[in-house]
This record gives sequence, structure tokens and C-alpha cells, in this order.
Amino acid sequence: MKKCSKSHHHALAELNITPLLDLAFVLLVIFIITTTPIVNDLDIDLPSAASRPKDPKSKVNYVTVEADGKLFLNKEEVDVNGLHEKLVALRVDDPDLNVVLRGSGHTKYQNVVAVMDILQQANVAKVNLATEPIADHK
Repeated sequence: MKKCSKSHHHALAELNITPLLDLAFVLLVIFIITTTPIVNDLDIDLPSAASRPKDPKSKVNYVTVEADGKLFLNKEEVDVNGLHEKLVALRVDDPDLNVVLRGSGHTKYQNVVAVMDILQQANVAKVNLATEPIADHK
């Protein structure tokens, strides 16, 4: 009798988790399928309006740092303080101010970092760095 009770307890101690894993994977697939974004590809004829909407692409302002440290804002030479003041004034006019930072390949890194600090102090959120594509050397 002891022998039978031991094997009975031994069988209960081993759980078969294969069906549980199958269920987990099925649920995972269902969640992945149901959480994909729904794309709306309907063709709609939009109504016309009397006034034209604002151009979605706002004017881009260029800050240029030359190799000798000279600063330019839209082709106008400025100093560090003048750059900050003009950026704040531009940001007041356009809260969605977009600035492209252009620097010579020989510009000191510290000069570029200083301009980026000024842009951050002026709360300019959209800052891009201008680069040129590498030409194929053949």
C-alpha cells in the first residue's frame, strides 16, 4: 500500500506545463495582432476654404559658425549676445522656430557647442545640423 501512495504523490508533483505555454503563446499572438495600428486609407474629397491654410513648412533660420568663430544668423553677422537676443525675438514671433546650425568642417567644436547652448537658452526646440553628402571618390 505504501508503494501505491508514493507513486500517486509522485505523479501529482510533476506538472505538464506544455498546454500552459501553448496558451501563453496563443494569447501573445492575439495581443500582437489586436494592438497593431489601424491605417485609414479612405479617399475623401475635402471641402475648399476661402482662406489658404498656413504653410506647414515653417521658415528655416540658419545659424552659421565659421572656422574663425564668426557667427551669422541668416547671412547677418552677430555676436554671441546678439544671437541670443535675435533668437528670442524670432521665437516670440514664431513659437515653432526651426533652426539649422551650419558649421565649417574646420570650426572648433567648442564654438558649435556654445551656439547650441545659446539655442537651448533661447528655448529653440527644433535644431538641425547641416551636413553635406560624402562625394564618391573614384
